[in-house]
Amino acid sequence: MSSIVVDHASRWFRNVVALNDVSMTIGPGVTGLLGPNGAGKSTLIALMSGFLAPSSGSVTLDGEPLWRNEQVYRRLGLVPEREALFDHLTGRQFVVACAELHGLADAGAAAQRAIATIEMSEAQDRSISTYSKGMRQRIKMASALVHDPAVLLLDEPFNGMDPRQRLHLMELLRTMGAEGRTVLFSSHILEEVEQVARHIEVVVAGRHAASGDFGAIRRLMTDRPNRFVIRSGADRTLASVLLADSSVRGVRLRPEGGLEVEASDFGRFSEVLPRLAREHAVRLHEVTPTDESLESVFSYLVSS
Repeated sequence: MSSIVVDHASRWFRNVVALNDVSMTIGPGVTGLLGPNGAGKSTLIALMSGFLAPSSGSVTLDGEPLWRNEQVYRRLGLVPEREALFDHLTGRQFVVACAELHGLADAGAAAQRAIATIEMSEAQDRSISTYSKGMRQRIKMASALVHDPAVLLLDEPFNGMDPRQRLHLMELLRTMGAEGRTVLFSSHILEEVEQVARHIEVVVAGRHAASGDFGAIRRLMTDRPNRFVIRSGADRTLASVLLADSSVRGVRLRPEGGLEVEASDFGRFSEVLPRLAREHAVRLHEVTPTDESLESVFSYLVSS
């Protein structure tokens, strides 16, 4: 059983802070690393895989520093987001080369097992240059699995995969987690994480925003205040009646017309708004949520 410990790690590039004082422990099972694009997920995985040194703090695998410690790669497999593949090779040649770099006694057999695991046997003798995005993701996965690592790090592994490929990879990750391996995968899509990982780590703008059970954190996300822009035929009347309802935290008249509304109880608000508009003869022209992006959800987590 292996664990990666990130202890007050920061990483900056000149005057840009990519990660700021992040601490977390990634243990056996499947962990989802969740955050919007640009949050620092790839930088964190680069630290965990020993490709980057922390500017401060430490990152260790079973107590050993990852930076400049080539021995850890016997226990660690990495699927990077970047496509650094040798397009002139076939898929099989690429995975065999990775097995040979690990010093495996029977590199060919190890490569065959890894390729079969990710269901690429039929395409293994094709040039990587002919592969689709999803196939390239899968052959990278085979190269990461070829030495049977105890720890697997995957950066946005579902990018470019079709629905069947995604389902297969999800099942594979669940199986490896159940076997006691330490699996971490990053994503900016809630649904991907929800189907695979119960434990998640959330990163926003280089900061560690949340950690724990997916269900508990997901409920916090859905319980956050909801903000809307509403345009109606009688803004002042609608503002007055909305403010009197318990589901509404605040209302502001916009100089250009319409209302900015913050609802503290989305379920009640979605039922109350049309009823109040009907009762007071107010015609609704537009109801637009303004904070439904993942960035706004994660920002709420940071500030809560």
